[in-house]
Amino acid sequence: MAGTVLGVGTGVFLLALLWVLVLLLCVLLSRASGVARFSTIFVFLGALIITSVLLLFPRASEFSIPEEEIKIVDTLFIGRYVLLALLSAIFLGGLFLVLMHHILEPVYAKPLRSS
Repeated sequence: MAGTVLGVGTGVFLLALLWVLVLLLCVLLSRASGVARFSTIFVFLGALIITSVLLLFPRASEFSIPEEEIKIVDTLFIGRYVLLALLSAIFLGGLFLVLMHHILEPVYAKPLRSS
């Protein structure tokens, strides 16, 4: 995969740059007064159109033909379920303690009027 950085191509960086610039321009135009303030709508719609064009007409093929069959194996399967069970037990224990705190909250008697 030539031309990729962190596993993504230049199109992702182009879209990110486009939306960062649009966000900056919208923030700057929102401080303006008069008709220029409402031009943020057109800037946003323009960026939306450019993004849809870039997403609908890709240059490269969507799927590459692998030379050999790739098997995906999750080696941390058991560890993830142990961590999930541990976090679930901690969550349920904390929920139990919070509910016990609210249920067992003391009810103080009102003082009697002395005459």
